[in-house]
Parts: sequence; C-alpha cells; structure tokens
Amino acid sequence: MKIHSLLSFTRSYAKLSFIKSKPKVSNPEAVATTSAITQVHPTTPVRARFAPSPTGFLHLGSLRTALYNYLLAKNTKGSFILRIEDTDRTRLVEGAETNIYNTLKWCGLKIDEGPIEGGEYGPYRQSERKEIYKKYADMLLEKGLAYKCYCSKERLNHLTESAKLLKPPTNVTYDRKCLHTEEDGPSYVIRFKSPEEYDPIVDLLHGTVQFQPQYNYQDRRYDDFVIVKTDGMPTYHFANVVDDHLMKITHVVRGEEWLPSTPKHYALYKAFGWTPPAYVHIPLLTSLKDKKLSKRSGDLNIFTLKDKGVLPEALINFVALFGWAPVRETPGESVSEVMKLEEIVEKFSIDHLTKGNAKVSDSKLYCFNKHHLFNKLNDPIEFEQLVDEYYPKFSKLTNCNKDYFKKALKYVTPNLTTMNDFENHYMYLFQDVDLTGAIPPNEHTQAILEQILKGDLSDVNSCINKIVADSNKQISKKDVFLSLRYAISGRTSGLSIPQYMDLLGLQEIKKRIQNAIIHIENKS
Repeated sequence: MKIHSLLSFTRSYAKLSFIKSKPKVSNPEAVATTSAITQVHPTTPVRARFAPSPTGFLHLGSLRTALYNYLLAKNTKGSFILRIEDTDRTRLVEGAETNIYNTLKWCGLKIDEGPIEGGEYGPYRQSERKEIYKKYADMLLEKGLAYKCYCSKERLNHLTESAKLLKPPTNVTYDRKCLHTEEDGPSYVIRFKSPEEYDPIVDLLHGTVQFQPQYNYQDRRYDDFVIVKTDGMPTYHFANVVDDHLMKITHVVRGEEWLPSTPKHYALYKAFGWTPPAYVHIPLLTSLKDKKLSKRSGDLNIFTLKDKGVLPEALINFVALFGWAPVRETPGESVSEVMKLEEIVEKFSIDHLTKGNAKVSDSKLYCFNKHHLFNKLNDPIEFEQLVDEYYPKFSKLTNCNKDYFKKALKYVTPNLTTMNDFENHYMYLFQDVDLTGAIPPNEHTQAILEQILKGDLSDVNSCINKIVADSNKQISKKDVFLSLRYAISGRTSGLSIPQYMDLLGLQEIKKRIQNAIIHIENKS
C-alpha cells in the first residue's frame, strides 16, 4: 500500500487525524508505514463473527461484512458467529434484531453460534454480558491501566472546544484530571489509560500501518477513551475486544472506517496480555459518483430489494464482488462472475481482496438477477419452488389455474429480470387486454386485423403470407406481426405469435382481435 493512498484515506476521517508521534509536529495528517503482505489466506479453520448493532435494518454494507466473514469461515471449514452488539440502549430499533436474523436466513448465511443458536462462548448479546465486562474493567483498574472519571458533561464539552483552538489543534481532548484525583461519587465513566505511543497494527489487506494522535505539547491532552459508560455498559472499543478474545475469534473482517480505531484495540489487547485476532479492513461502498452510500437510503435495506423481486442468490453474488473477484487460473482466462453461494465459498480468498472503494451499480445487480432467475426457472426443482411461492398471489388476482400459470411462466422466462416482471408486464396473459392509451402500430392495423379474422387463423403463417401477398407489398410481414401483437397484448413486443396461439387458444385470440378492431373504430 502506497503512503499517499493511506494519507488520502485518513483525510476522509476529519474527526480522527493521525500522525507519527514526534514533539512539535503540527501536520494533522497520518504518516503510515506499510509492509507488503502476500498469501495471508488462512489454512486452518477460522472463527469469524458478524457483530451488528440492532439500531436499524440490515443494508448492503452490513450484508457485505457478514458475507465476507461467512465466506472466510466456511472456506476454511470454520465457524460463523453472530453477536448482537446492543449496549447502546438509547438507539435500539424495534424489530431490528429480528430483521438481522431474517435477512441472514433469507440470504442463506447459516449461523453456527449466536443468541438463538447458543454456543460454548455465550451469551451472544452484549446486553447480557454486563458482569463479564465489569470483571475485565476491574482488572484494568487494579493494574492502574484504567481509571474512573467523574467529570461533568459541561467540563468535557469545554475540553473538546478548547482542544480545537490550540495551535496546533489536537484531536485528543482529555486532560487526565481524574487520573490524579481521589474524588468519588455515584456517577462516573471508566477511561483506559492510553499509551504515549500506539503500536503499529497489522492488517491483512493494507499491511503494517501506524496511526498516532496529534498532540499539542504546550497543553497536553490524552487519548484516554471511555471503556465503560455511566450506566455500566461497555463502549464498542472495550466490548468488542473482550468478546473477540473470550469467543476465540481468529479473524475480524470489518469496514475501513474502523481502521483508525484499531490502535486502541491493539492497546487493550496488550493491556490484558492477549493476542489480537487478524484484522481485514475492507473498502467503503460508494455510488457510481464516488459518494459513500448512506444507511438511510431506502434501497440499501435488504428487504426493500427483496420486495423489488431481487433473488437472494443474485444479491449474494452482487455483494460478494464488492472488493473481491474470483482468481483467473491462467492469464486471459475468462471467468464467469455469475456464482451461487457454494461456488463463492469455494473460490473465496482474502488474498484476492481489493483496496479500492467498491462502486454499487443497480444495473449490475439486476443483470445478476436475470441470470440467476433464468437458471432457477430452467431447473425443474427450483422452477416448482418458484411456482409454489408466486402462484397463490396470481391465482387471487386472475383465477388462473396452476398448469396455465406454469406454461405461461415457461414461455416468458427469457424475458424476465425479476419475478415481479411477470405481474408487471404479463398480466394480459391472464386477463382482458386494456388498449387504453395503446396506439395502433401502423395505418394498416385495422385492415390487417379484419383480414386475419376472415382468414384461416389456425394456420397463422399461411394467413400472414396471404395478407402480405394480397396487399401488393403495401403491407409487410412486420406490419402484420406488430398489428397482431397489438391486438393480443396491447404492445408491439413480447412472445411469438405461435406462443400466443398455444397459450391463449384460437377463440381467445379471435376475441382479442375483434375487441381491438372495435377499439380502433371507436377512436376514429
């Protein structure tokens, strides 16, 4: 990783500017040392965890984090653990934990250990582990590596504001007043006594990286971050370190936004005498305009995509390629990006992750969906499963029988991007055609339809050829086909005429042609 690329990365985190620690240095940007890491994909079973906070429904970024942890675990025959990080009780969203479970299940990501599944290292909800955190916070207090802070919110706000006015300013604000006080009281937080200089961290994607706070040495402040809040609940920094250690997590895959915080986690591991897990910080998800995706964007909610007809196979395929791609065995070899989850598990390796931001394109998602839907509809077992899922809705709308539904679905399969398209674009196969707003495709349409009714429609090709021949080349075959489709479906594209004949039958076709003639006459 080049130093300038990491500098660019840290500039995007204005609240966390880091530099290599040297006295009287005012440059607020990060200086990073890196070393190349190759072939880091583990060869022994991995214990990887997905640790979402139930403060909202799962979105694409969260799903990508869950998926990469799952792929790493399953590729190495390891375990995928779900841990619910619900210590911030003020931000919990009703139904969010259920949404997490339902989303992972729908996407086919089987949980090996979790709040519902249980496991050797539970509880798997942080809100149920309060006494565990107290035990380890007390250990740090006894070692003098943490201390109680009784400062008021007003004083802390003043420290934050005054730190901004220093020259140079500092991005660490606490003055360690409570480290040296005997004050006691019912309300306090516990702060970690941070080291003078953070150790370098090792990231399996970015290499060896060093972040340091910027200090102002005339008005010394410290990066003594809070590890236990006033309500006795741990902060993220503390809880995730304790939990990852006790749950024997070997690898942590998480978003790049956590990279500048990792030195804090290393420091906590060192304070306890524990070995940190291997870290992989994956790049941001951005729009095609390089803007970071917002969690508030409706389309990022996974079940919003499900409601739009996106298949879980397509979504997993789409998300897996946000920073990873299957390796080509030989240069120039063509590798299909269309993969099922089982194939992705087999091919996945963190050696093939990319460092650049991943651009999210809806069009690519729907391209994957078209491929996966086509494959499912051409698999006898999966075809029947889709019929069982969607037929009840159609039967209520149209009273069609199941055999007809299946036959129509088979015919339109090549034209479907999502199953929603069946309802949105092919309802005319199940009910009368509404020609309101439909414009006849050419000036001969009415005459063509009248001649078709007079001819032998049971031999449609002969009927069409006769109309063309009788017109002295004033009418083309294309004119006839477009006119017929207009009468049958209200549009000029769709199935072939023989397919319409086979589906709808001769009498229904004649009825629709007659209705179209009447419609054209009434508009004249």
